[in-house]
Amino acid sequence: MAKSAEQEHPTKAFGWAATDTSGVLSPFKFSRRETGEKDVRFKVLYCGICHSDLHMAKNDWGMSTYPIVPGHEIVGIVTEVGSKVGKFKVGDRVGVGCVVGACHSCDICDNDLENYCPKMIFTYSAPYHDGTTTYGGYSDVMVAEERYVVRIPDNLPLDAGAPLLCAGITVYSPLQHFGLTKPGMHIGVVGLGGLGHVAVKFAKGFGVKVTVISTSPSKKKEAIEHLGADYFLVSRDPDQMQAAMGTMDGIIDTVSAVHPLLPLIGLLKFQGKLVLVGGPNRPLELPVFPLLMGRKVVAGSCTGGMKETQEMIDFAGKHNITADVEVIPMDYVNTAMERLEKADVKYRFVIDIGNTLKSA
Repeated sequence: MAKSAEQEHPTKAFGWAATDTSGVLSPFKFSRRETGEKDVRFKVLYCGICHSDLHMAKNDWGMSTYPIVPGHEIVGIVTEVGSKVGKFKVGDRVGVGCVVGACHSCDICDNDLENYCPKMIFTYSAPYHDGTTTYGGYSDVMVAEERYVVRIPDNLPLDAGAPLLCAGITVYSPLQHFGLTKPGMHIGVVGLGGLGHVAVKFAKGFGVKVTVISTSPSKKKEAIEHLGADYFLVSRDPDQMQAAMGTMDGIIDTVSAVHPLLPLIGLLKFQGKLVLVGGPNRPLELPVFPLLMGRKVVAGSCTGGMKETQEMIDFAGKHNITADVEVIPMDYVNTAMERLEKADVKYRFVIDIGNTLKSA
């Protein structure tokens, strides 16, 4: 007979879990593995709420395994390290993002891109190497292999730094990979939510010109005065869009809803790149002739490997880049999920696990 979540491993753990497709979270007792020789154990202090947590809790993508303890923007303080751990010690500020395992023997892993490995293991609701299910950061303690743990710079606040472990690397990686970081370049950012607002900050950190592209004219002041964007484009205004045609070297499209690509492709210069990082649940229409006539590229990107994630968080520390967060207590999480579904947050909820997660 299969062991219960509470008996699978020797170390007791406590968090909040969704147990069915309602997505409603409630207190949940489970267990974590012992600290292996290559493992880092840490006390969770904060965990960001990513939009994918909402999708996974409700099984919107058809890949959820219940019960689910969500959370892959996890930060805290190391309490124990395995005998073969060399990079971390007790007391270090650390984090874990979207991935906690991969095969480590393929070309993809050899190139430090574990997030694209066919055997990549998500931080929660995925089968781990030992056959048990992974549980995420809406919990009091986390254990992960050293390779999947990043060091958080001392000057980055843990609460506002936590979302960088998903939102940050999701936008940093395509900016780097697609060569959109050269000072003087002009980059568009579509959508000013959890991903978009961080994309603006990283792009400005690289010294590029940034235009926010949004359906909401009301976000213009926020984009320019608070986030530091250079320009703001209302995508529903044909005159504004026409005036900006052919002006951008690249666009990071963070929108997860179905939306037209043709106007965005039109904004690109010759050989421009439109990179999608949002995941609409229905196929988008792709007009081919504008790509052919401008040798333009439409691409996708999904988080980043561990080496690049550490580079991203170090870059954030150097340039004082954090997410704009609303810190909430653990028992507010279901209300936060409802608000997130309505895009009623600026721009990322972060759960104060350390101070508000109370054991049952």
